[in-house]
Amino acid sequence: MQLLVLWFCLCGLALMLATSTDNTTATTTITKATTIAKPGCQTRCGNLIVPYPFGIGLGSGCSIGEWFDITCNTSFYPPKPFLRSFEIYGISDTQLRVHNTMAKKCYNQTGGLVHKNNAWANLLTTPYSFSEVNTFTLIGCDDLALISGSDQRCFTSGCVSLCSKAEDVLKGSCSGIGCCQTSMPKGLKYYFTTISSLKNHTSVWSFDPCSYAFLGELDSFTFRGASDFSDPDFMNRTLAKVPLVLDWVIGNQSCIEAQKSNDFVCESNSYCVDSDSGFGGYRCSCNKGYEGNPFISPGCQDIDECASPDTNTCDKICINTLGSYNCSCPHGYFGDGQKSGRGCIAKNSQFPVIKFSLGMGFGFLSILIGITWLYFSITRRKLIKTREKFFQQNGGLLLKQQVSSNEGGVESTKIFTAGELEKATNNYAEDRIVGQGGYGIVYKGILPDKRVVAIKKSRIMDESQIEQFINEMVILTQVNHRNVVKLMGCCLESEVPLLVYEFVSNGTLSHHIHSRGGISWLSWENRLRIAAESAGALAYLHSAASKPIIHRDVKSANILLDERYTTKISDFGASRLIPLDRAQVTTLVQGTLGYLDPEYFHTSQLTDKSDVYSFGVVLAELLTGKKPLCLERTQEERNLAAYFIMSLRENRLLQILEPRVLREGTLEQLQIVAELVKKCLSLNGEDRPTMKEVAMELEGLRKFTKHPWVNQHDHEETVSLVGENEQSDLYTVQLDISGHLWTILPGQQSVDVPCK
Repeated sequence: MQLLVLWFCLCGLALMLATSTDNTTATTTITKATTIAKPGCQTRCGNLIVPYPFGIGLGSGCSIGEWFDITCNTSFYPPKPFLRSFEIYGISDTQLRVHNTMAKKCYNQTGGLVHKNNAWANLLTTPYSFSEVNTFTLIGCDDLALISGSDQRCFTSGCVSLCSKAEDVLKGSCSGIGCCQTSMPKGLKYYFTTISSLKNHTSVWSFDPCSYAFLGELDSFTFRGASDFSDPDFMNRTLAKVPLVLDWVIGNQSCIEAQKSNDFVCESNSYCVDSDSGFGGYRCSCNKGYEGNPFISPGCQDIDECASPDTNTCDKICINTLGSYNCSCPHGYFGDGQKSGRGCIAKNSQFPVIKFSLGMGFGFLSILIGITWLYFSITRRKLIKTREKFFQQNGGLLLKQQVSSNEGGVESTKIFTAGELEKATNNYAEDRIVGQGGYGIVYKGILPDKRVVAIKKSRIMDESQIEQFINEMVILTQVNHRNVVKLMGCCLESEVPLLVYEFVSNGTLSHHIHSRGGISWLSWENRLRIAAESAGALAYLHSAASKPIIHRDVKSANILLDERYTTKISDFGASRLIPLDRAQVTTLVQGTLGYLDPEYFHTSQLTDKSDVYSFGVVLAELLTGKKPLCLERTQEERNLAAYFIMSLRENRLLQILEPRVLREGTLEQLQIVAELVKKCLSLNGEDRPTMKEVAMELEGLRKFTKHPWVNQHDHEETVSLVGENEQSDLYTVQLDISGHLWTILPGQQSVDVPCK
């Protein structure tokens, strides 16, 4: 205690000595006016300042080009600025904020449509693109909205928003209950929005007669809950507050190309920044230590850091330099001149400055070391307690009880510590991310014994699901089939459970079917093998596991291939265990558009025949090479399952098969597999075969995989594979519309791939 009092006394003495010295600061203040617009050009329209390269007046020569001409409409008070048909709210160095548009549908009590309008915008021939800070928002309780457009790729995204009563809608939450949001890609140039309703709002009309959809700035919109449904002014209020954000660039050349031409516009003391929208173009920015307009002469001007107390860190003398400044001490003083450093100390001071400084320094260092040691000790103790809390919260004690009480033990089950998985993933480094899917993020991990694993970080789990999660995990660790991705263990010491799987390195079946140019190894023989292995694995899950397991999300993106191209069924995030005394269970409808069993969708009754239907779509995908669902195809071909059945019924099967399948498979084989697809895609689940029957029939076909005249060309069939992996939900970064998870309550998804 006495040492602490002495320390404060010494600090007070040092402060008095510092305040008694001369505080004179020598600075040079230079006032520089920033050039906003060209000489003789108007700089303001109403409340908006318009900087060059923008200019007020069509064809006035005040802007850099016609797409930067801004019309100032003086019929309003105050006047309003417009860029073509867009009213401008604000201009920044990289973006414009403009007036928005909104799609709207309203219904009467009987479901009749009383109002309808769509929303769209086209920037294809302009230097503008829709910023990624925009988000697509759907408001309503019985609605599905789609947004399609172009960003140099086929793009379609959608949102589902459902609810049954106003009390279910949460204010400020856009999680799919009354409000749904999904992000947009960078560089989008065109979009078109439509809204459809499942029941024309007949079941929710009393509190929600209308639905709305719009693209706008995420941070500007706040969902007010059910009160938005009954607000007659919702559309005007939202459009007035939520702008559409546009990114702008100069031209379509890169910085390197523009600097070689005579049209380069970056002035002095600035540098060029390439656009990352994918359409070319560039912008100019001032160098560090400079400010102003980099697009117009004389360019950026030096900032006088000495003139502002916010930038001046000098103790005594501040000398401004181009782009920076220097600190120094006056005559009779020494030091670095920095307020945060030694400052300036008088040379004739009788006070033992050096000894005092050393004593203060060592004393402060000792205190700092003690505080740091105490902080890390407390933090470590809190971390241990937090991990113990999460372990119990995530069902760790229940898992240990299940493992220890399991007859024969579950030897392959391992409960990993949080530290082990942090080390395996280099503390969850971004370069270890191998995918993001509907159920979490997947990291590549390397265990101490050099085994490579996939570590899946689940999303936050409801406490009511803990017991079911633990029971399912114990069952899945007992699944031992060469064509099923092995679940090796878990970690329950984090806020959300972490699952550890074997690592499968050669991507997804979906990638190999739909990759451009085709994959030479994916012959008819290999397609039959993959189909037979997948069917055998699903049959094992349905009938040979200790408890029947329904996958519930069978699709080509969830069928992985290892280094030897062996099939591995993956992603059991949506799977359900079926009690031995029950043939079906009632669940929340969940699955993937294009693969989802229609009977399950309408009845919510999940059976093993739901997997059979989804597998039938995968078989059709293998035969035709087409995606299960694509809005870019014609109405007749949009849904692959329906199109395949119709083609088979009209004897047009050979017209829709992939050329290589048609060339290598015999007519008898193709007819048998097509009939098998037809059985699997029966709308009535009872008419579908079991997965065991499907597997047996496919295994039988594998004996006859080539035409007799193909044998002479066997030497041309080689196995090769480019190591590019399409991501499943276990290894997924982006999914197309056929790879989209769709949960009826609540949900949102996006798509971003070319249609085949």
